[in-house]
Amino acid sequence: MSLKTKITTLFNHKGFRKYFANTSWLLGERIFRMGVSLFVGIYVARYLGPERYGLLSYALSFVFLFSSLAHFGLHEILVRELVLNPEHRKELLGTVFWLNFGGTVIMGSAIATVLQLFENESQTEWMIALIAFGFLFQTTIVIDYYFQSQVQSKFAAWAQVLQLCITSAFKIYLVWSKAQLFWFAFALMLDQAVIAILFLTIYRWKVEWLPIFSFRWQKAQNLLKDAWPLIFTGMAVSIYMKIDQVMIKEMLDAEAVGVYAAAVKLCEAWYFFPTAVTASLFPAIVSAKQKNKILYQKRLQKFYDLMVWGAVVVALPTTLLADWIILILYGVDYQEAGDVLRIYIWAGVFIFLGVASFKWLIAENLQQFSFYFYAIGSIFNI
Repeated sequence: MSLKTKITTLFNHKGFRKYFANTSWLLGERIFRMGVSLFVGIYVARYLGPERYGLLSYALSFVFLFSSLAHFGLHEILVRELVLNPEHRKELLGTVFWLNFGGTVIMGSAIATVLQLFENESQTEWMIALIAFGFLFQTTIVIDYYFQSQVQSKFAAWAQVLQLCITSAFKIYLVWSKAQLFWFAFALMLDQAVIAILFLTIYRWKVEWLPIFSFRWQKAQNLLKDAWPLIFTGMAVSIYMKIDQVMIKEMLDAEAVGVYAAAVKLCEAWYFFPTAVTASLFPAIVSAKQKNKILYQKRLQKFYDLMVWGAVVVALPTTLLADWIILILYGVDYQEAGDVLRIYIWAGVFIFLGVASFKWLIAENLQQFSFYFYAIGSIFNI
């Protein structure tokens, strides 16, 4: 069989077209989000300057340290259960919705408690509170995971693109009107509120009202039994991803956080790739595991290859052009971020591979081991 025939056969395969279309929607949305978010983020950073931008980044990082408590590590478990037990959709969505709500309350309480140990200005504390409040709206993210399980991510992508346009316009308006720093924290909260409204609207349009009254205690117990290792894993991930900016603020100053965060934002802009690809391919990997072990192993290997080489393709040119990239995008005030970017961009190789490995652990129901891996990484980072 010729190469052309193989390609034609592949593209004519119903399953391939389904997953290819889903991945295309996800990648398209993520690429659009990366471009718009990067442009708006840089625009905001240049307006605020390193010190005020550093305070905003510090507030966001502080909240992110506790973000794993808001969803109890249930999202990946939810996708798995929706794929394997679609007839329990209402109970699964309703139960995870309220578990997320309870987790957000716990997260807020933890933040309020830990804040007492830090000496921050009242403005910084209010920004932290506002950003944390926005996580209440993330309870509706169960809708996104439902569409992922159905390989219909285009509906969630529509909502996310519209949300991005609305809130990006608001942030640009804040810069034009020379708004105070507090309003940029409000914009971060608004991101969550707008996407929640759009998710609820699309789910009502395509399916029904979100079944928030379908909470089942037995279902919650079973989900938490599988997810508890992911709660601690999420905490470990949050620590090694964001503890650096919190520590820099405490050890140096807000301006240093701003310079560091500028480089980190450029690196993290590429993290959409593993997130989008895994969100689309994870259902196919779970399905293959049930049907054919050889097919399952082949899909996993291709998955790993794609993750690693995708990261290398981004990291290599960034390393060579780091100083030029920072100067063009952020200006001379952020010129020290070039050295940070040159090093930090290579974290993407391990981030991408880590995402793939994490999905494998979920598929094998070995998620308890992920905690040890991420905990060790967090300790070394600190």
